[in-house]
Formats: sequence, C-alpha cells, structure tokens
Amino acid sequence: MKKFIAAGMLAIGLAGVAWAGDDLMKQAQENFRPIPFSIPEIEGNPITTEKIELGKMLYFEPRLSKSGLVSCNFCHNIGMGGDDFQETATGHGWQKGPRNSPTVLNAVYNMAQFWDGRAKDLKEQAKGPVQASVEMNNTPEGAIKTLKSMPEYIEMFRKAFPDDKDPVTFDNMAAAIEAFEATLTTPDSRFDQYLRGEESALNKEEKKGLALYMEKGCVECHGGLNMGGEGYFTFGVVEKVSDDILGGDKGRAKVTAVIEDEYVFKAPSLRNIELTPPYFHSGKVWSLEEAVRLMSSVQLGTELNDKEVSLITTFLKTTTGRQPQVEYPILPASTDATPKPVLD
Repeated sequence: MKKFIAAGMLAIGLAGVAWAGDDLMKQAQENFRPIPFSIPEIEGNPITTEKIELGKMLYFEPRLSKSGLVSCNFCHNIGMGGDDFQETATGHGWQKGPRNSPTVLNAVYNMAQFWDGRAKDLKEQAKGPVQASVEMNNTPEGAIKTLKSMPEYIEMFRKAFPDDKDPVTFDNMAAAIEAFEATLTTPDSRFDQYLRGEESALNKEEKKGLALYMEKGCVECHGGLNMGGEGYFTFGVVEKVSDDILGGDKGRAKVTAVIEDEYVFKAPSLRNIELTPPYFHSGKVWSLEEAVRLMSSVQLGTELNDKEVSLITTFLKTTTGRQPQVEYPILPASTDATPKPVLD
C-alpha cells in the first residue's frame, strides 16, 4: 500500500515535468532493462539442446491431457502472444477456468508464476495444469503412462536426462517444459533498442507516452526487466474495483490464507501487451486504453485525459519484441499402449 501512495505522490509531483531527450533516456534506463538476447539460466535446471527439444514436444503434446486435446499451447498459444484470446481459460470438457491465461512469453523472468504466485517457477507451474480438473484433468501417473507408451519419448527423455536410471518422470517432464519455455523471450523491441541508447527507436509521441508512464507512477509496479512480474499488489488501492472486473476473486489470499492478501495479485508483465487482450485476472477488459485508464484511477488515484491515455498506450505498443520462431513439432505416433482419450 505504501508503494502505491508513493506512486500517487510521484504522479502529483512530476505531472508537469517535460524531460529533455537525454534526461528521458537516462530516467528510463534507471527504471527498466532490455530483455537479453541470450537464453536465461535456470537455477537447478541446466539448459541443454536435448532438454529444450523434448520440452518443445511436450509443450505441444495434447495427449498429456485426459481428453487428448489440451496442450500447454492450447491456452498459451505462442503464435498469439503466448495466451489464448479468451476471458478465462477453456479446458477439459470445455469448462471455463476461473482466471485469464497469462502470457508464457518472458514468463521465465517473473518472480513466481500464476496470478497469485502459487508456483515458484516454471517447472512447478508446468505440473499444475496437467492435474487441474478444469484444464488437462490428468494425473502424474496418467501423463507418464502416456509418455512411456511411445518409444520416441523414452529415447528423448534418456538423452535429455542421461544421468537418470528412469528418466521418464513427472518431475523431468516439467523440467523439460521449463527449459523450452525459457527460450520464449521477446528481445529487441523498439523500447529495448531505446534503452540500449538508440534515440531514434521511439518517435516523439512514444517518448511522450514513456514520460507520462514514469511521471504518473505506472513504473512503480511495472518497471524493471519484465515491466512487471516482480511484486504483489492490491488491485484497487485508491478506488474499489467493480465486482464485474474483480469477479469475486480474492487473489493471493487463496494461497496464503492471510486476510491482508485479499485482492492482491502479482503485477503482470506489460511487455507485448498489445498482443494479449483481454486484460486483468478476470479478462473482463478488452481495450488496452480502458485498462490504462482503469489502472490510473484505481491504483494511482489520478484521472488521465484521453490524450494521456492515448500516449501511454502508444508507448506500451513499443514493448512488443521479436516473437519466438517455433517450428511446430511432429509428435510421436501413438501405440496400442497409449491411453485412449476420455472426453467427459
């Protein structure tokens, strides 16, 4: 809460500031960092080519689900900004999940995964949807039975985890998916180019939007490398958020059982934000302009005029980076031992 109050004071104190080019870039470089071109390292899960290749196969593998239809890519479509263009995720039996699917792009840089941070990393996160009844509705035993039914997967696991006597495990499945997802980063956005010192990477209007973004306090929760994903914040600090947008979701309190965590969520990354509507955990806001306007009022206590909303939105679109180029894998053929799909 103190952080949001400070952000509101920052908005009041700096609202009239007009930065010169060098000052604006310096301020931006102090608040943000560009996405690296290299694949990030993952503690406890060394990245190898074999692990990435296996993880890619598993990411697109619908037979990990009980229905044989739902894959990781089903809700986190790499060709659509890493999400699914739905208010909330659709899963087994066309059930609707309780929350909007967050993007997988740059998720490796988040402090934790899911809107409530209940998974500490991508490996832990990868295990959740496989077992969730409203998503893939499978079990660890069911997923491993499926994988062991196909000799090609057994060989790929052996190469990816050469030191394991029995490499086809649920834990190794998740580790491989994590390794692949670590490659799904989006470097070299025009904003990243600007942060690296290329003054001409942003035009005049985009720079005005960047200045407003910092002046109004948006950077307080959506700064750093991933422009978010680095902290938990109450949704509705200055003004109450409507019940329609909250959707009855009490956020992180479901994980911690702490009353102070009611309506607290992990701040999402704003990178590639133009590619990932609808917005917020409930997916109730489809317009980026509306999302910007709402956040300024309920979080910062400031009312942006139409021009300011337009300028900030224009800036946010410069964060769209180079999208991952992933060739869709040809998956192993099923065998007589592969579990048959169960649709209900």
